[in-house]
Amino acid sequence: MKALIYSAPEHFSVSDIPTPEPGRGQVLIRVRACGVCKTDLHIHHGKFSSAFPLIPGHEFAGEVAALGDGVTRCCVGDRVVADNQRACGACDACRRGEPLYCTALFAQGVNAHGGFAEYTLVEEERIYPLADERSFNDGTLVEPTACAIHGMDIIKPHLGDDVLLFGAGPTGLLLAQLLRRSGAALLAVAELSPRKRELAVALAQAHPISVLADNPQAHSDALHALRPAGFDIVIDATGVPAVVERLPDFVRMGGKLVFYGVCPEEAAISLRPYDIFRRELTILGSFSQLRTFHRAAALVNQGLITTEGMLTHTFPLEAWPEALRLMQQGGDAVKIVMAP
Repeated sequence: MKALIYSAPEHFSVSDIPTPEPGRGQVLIRVRACGVCKTDLHIHHGKFSSAFPLIPGHEFAGEVAALGDGVTRCCVGDRVVADNQRACGACDACRRGEPLYCTALFAQGVNAHGGFAEYTLVEEERIYPLADERSFNDGTLVEPTACAIHGMDIIKPHLGDDVLLFGAGPTGLLLAQLLRRSGAALLAVAELSPRKRELAVALAQAHPISVLADNPQAHSDALHALRPAGFDIVIDATGVPAVVERLPDFVRMGGKLVFYGVCPEEAAISLRPYDIFRRELTILGSFSQLRTFHRAAALVNQGLITTEGMLTHTFPLEAWPEALRLMQQGGDAVKIVMAP
């Protein structure tokens, strides 16, 4: 089979390797589409708990190609998506009932071979059906939707909350839809790209805030004018440290700050401890997903997550350098999909 393989950070090639054979309880998936995530850019540089050699890709959808012994939940030819993660079940975090903090978390596309290949292996308990009405490209959004659901579980928004979201990339747009469905009274989305702002309006009825790189004071003034006392919840979905550092400027007394985007591991920001103390601010982090995939699959399969307009680019594996370039430059590119 053809696969995109990293031998080390920033060193990759498209190679022909043997197609894996499913063992007991495993399913061989023919990958039809695999979404590209900003996490893949961190992995490209050897960050985010990545392990090499590695076939990246953690947002994959496809067809069941072969079954290992004992598999009963699916059949050859079924259209499926797969949860890319599995906790060890034995470490202290798992024994506490907190598998997302597992010290030996198995994650396809991060520390185990993933979906940037023609085929990939998955245990049958991590397989979920993809409805006939949904495309394989839709299926690539199940995993990021699961991350957004975990984010909602962490945030615990209230009906009628005023929410400010920085960033309208794919994960930001998915989170925006869930926030709107959860009853946000005002959902302001601050975004540099006009195309992404338009999508935030179309998909989540957001109040768009234009971010001007050469005039940051302009969008700050617009946000303060919109909610002079501050927003109930302020969320970063950009992963840009300079943006994260500004979150406290826009939150109300007693409000919530949410670190949802993935900043570089080495990044540091400056916060005023007295400000957090005096205003009783809550700081929340939302990392990945685990045990939310079934809910995400249900939402996508039932059409309750809108994907129209999100897919902007599809590439073969050989065009991975171009996909990397688009991710690095940002702009109007929204969801990039690799088609092995």
